[in-house]
Amino acid sequence: MGVRIEEFLREMAPIIDRAIERYVPRRFRRDSLLFQLNPPSREVSLEALNKALAEPIWEFLDRGGKRWRPSLFLLVCEALGKDPMKFLDFAIIPEVIHNGTLMVDDVEDQSTLRRGRPCTYLLYGLDIAINAGNAMYYLPLLTLLRHRDEIPPTQAVRLYEIYVRAMINLSLGQGMDIAWHRGLANADEVTEEQYLQMCAYKTGTLARLAAEMAAVLSGASDELVERLGRFAESIGVAFQIQDDLLDLTGGEFSKRKGGVGRDITEGKRTLMVIHTLQHATPEDRERLIQILNMHTDDQALIQEAIQIMKKYGSIEYARRRARSLVEESWREVEPLLPPSRAKSLLMAFATYLIERRI
Repeated sequence: MGVRIEEFLREMAPIIDRAIERYVPRRFRRDSLLFQLNPPSREVSLEALNKALAEPIWEFLDRGGKRWRPSLFLLVCEALGKDPMKFLDFAIIPEVIHNGTLMVDDVEDQSTLRRGRPCTYLLYGLDIAINAGNAMYYLPLLTLLRHRDEIPPTQAVRLYEIYVRAMINLSLGQGMDIAWHRGLANADEVTEEQYLQMCAYKTGTLARLAAEMAAVLSGASDELVERLGRFAESIGVAFQIQDDLLDLTGGEFSKRKGGVGRDITEGKRTLMVIHTLQHATPEDRERLIQILNMHTDDQALIQEAIQIMKKYGSIEYARRRARSLVEESWREVEPLLPPSRAKSLLMAFATYLIERRI
């Protein structure tokens, strides 16, 4: 089933990218949809916008990414009996926002690599990266402007509510994460529930937005919108846990991030770290905290930290926890969806995301 999901994602990626190009073109022109929907009052410098927005945005988008959030959106539409292509334009909303958050996160974390390439701020400068990332939070909302005459007012209000809540939650999650790994709050006492809430805000939010928007546009009941949202959020949280696991295990994922254990270098309190701190001896606990607080690039120290986590079964615990989160939320959704290809793919989709190797 994993191969089937990979094929599905590969098939959808170029379709999604073409939809993104309608709203965020590779080169802005005077007849670009942006200016039709949002006409300038005077003259726009196309050269400036292309250099400061279109070029850095598409340099980043062209690096790849799984495009799983818009694919999730389309699967939810299909599972609810709708033609997903009818709603394709709306599927780009979580994807463009997501890539904008990555661009800004790299500035905040002072990262060096993203998807195997230097981070946008290193290629174009801090000012370009921050502005382009912020623009990506709003540009996909042009889809709502373009289709406003086709969306019933009550649906439109719900869509904007979902968007506003999501954008607030993204900042809450990033704030918690930054405070912990910068030592602004007592990271050594972070609980598992606090970590999972941070992930729900930071990584689960846009998955939830994708599922809830798809469900609203498909005419689902409030209860089903909420349950699908929780299921998607759990996928996002599990996806983050798997990211954290892959950071420790090497392979292509670590290469694209700049090496094994970048989260240890950044001092991040991942689920594995939290579990270890709760179960380790005082000596091992103190040593792991010491290494995390060094923000070291030394591979010997990074490997020492990984071995401490392995000693207490924390890596295996995180794998089990990711799976249980998805399985529990799926049990709430499964009875409400009629049998279909899309329903089968939804659970397989979630399983693939938490078992992937990259």
